[in-house]
Amino acid sequence: MKRSRGGKPLVWLRGEVKTPPFSPAARLEAGYLLRLLQEGELLGLPHSRPMPIVGPRCHELRINDEGGAFRILYRVDVDAVVILDVFRKKTEKTPGSVIETCKRRLRDYDDLTGR
Repeated sequence: MKRSRGGKPLVWLRGEVKTPPFSPAARLEAGYLLRLLQEGELLGLPHSRPMPIVGPRCHELRINDEGGAFRILYRVDVDAVVILDVFRKKTEKTPGSVIETCKRRLRDYDDLTGR
């Protein structure tokens, strides 16, 4: 769990943002957007879009990079930003396997934390 100064911690259930595969510029963009989320900002398109199919308060951060498009699936809770997955997007649609895996991770996390 990582906490920004005065913000919500990031709870990483899966994935990381590092170079490679992210370029240095894409890694900085991802870090900047995650910091905004930690500080309570609500992001919209083109940076983030809702993903209600995964669950309530779930979204997809969109990071376009020279090496491709990356996505960070996350949920904003009152006390944390929960990172569900980080992946390179290869098709228009988010793969069903990613959606189902994120739903399972959320169930397990909620069971563990008593939510």
